[in-house]
Amino acid sequence: MSAGHDHSHHHHHDHAPKLDHLNAAFIIGIILNSAFVIIEVIAGLSTHSLSLLTDAGHNLSDVAGLALALLAFKLTKVTSNSKYTYGYKRSTIIVSFFNALILFVAVGFIGYEAIMRFMHPEKIAGGTMAWVAFIGIGINAFTAWLFVKDKDTDLNVKGAYLHMAVDAIVSFGVVISGLIIYFTNLYWIDSVVSLVIAIVILKGTWSLLKDSLRLEMDGVPKEMDLGKIKAELLKGKGVVDVHHMHVWALSTTENALTAHIVIDPEFLSAFDNIKKDLRHRLEHLDISHSTFEPEFSEEDCKQVNCD
Repeated sequence: MSAGHDHSHHHHHDHAPKLDHLNAAFIIGIILNSAFVIIEVIAGLSTHSLSLLTDAGHNLSDVAGLALALLAFKLTKVTSNSKYTYGYKRSTIIVSFFNALILFVAVGFIGYEAIMRFMHPEKIAGGTMAWVAFIGIGINAFTAWLFVKDKDTDLNVKGAYLHMAVDAIVSFGVVISGLIIYFTNLYWIDSVVSLVIAIVILKGTWSLLKDSLRLEMDGVPKEMDLGKIKAELLKGKGVVDVHHMHVWALSTTENALTAHIVIDPEFLSAFDNIKKDLRHRLEHLDISHSTFEPEFSEEDCKQVNCD
């Protein structure tokens, strides 16, 4: 039997992030955070502050993450070809996974440095440390704000938002520890604050890693409810049953479905209209690409795992 294909995306994701808006957000974020990394390195070297140098390394990983996410969004605009029939949409999933890994590496680095400083505290210029970190709060908070509206529509945007929001928290912690050090010379405070920050980062990063790994393994996106999707398809006129249904992510913003649709033989001539109706129903469930294999009620499914 012939299959029905939906390559139309015009109804899909009215709430999806606009690429032009996000391109600007990523570019601004990269420029601001690159400049801040330079400021932190200069300040860290001049004041012998290991804390600032460590945070500079963390911020540099964020710049890399933003650059990777921007590259992924650029690749989604590349048209498909005979070797990559879906184009390069999946690059957004790969990048979201690597962004999560980058965050985990950053957490490990922060934790290691915090423990080392706790065991071997070094004299730190608390005042300078606090002022530089205060600038970081503003830069990171502003960059996070650029992504806040779209953070729930795409894993890469969520990753960028988490990077920047966490950095703002990190900078706030550095400000507090810098002030405490300035007034009390309790240098071990810096290590304690760093460890607390590392725990906060881990909590936010774990969900990002799980979500991206699920999509990488062609798992059902977490917002997708297979029962609800099947129930919606069964509402189609002439649809008797639905089985052998698969849902996966083409990218971090687009989902696809294949399914065997059992049709009442009386509606054979209306199958084209049935396909249009089913595709329309799926578009409202954030599934932009659908492929149906029609069967008729007296036929048996010949494929394994048709249920």
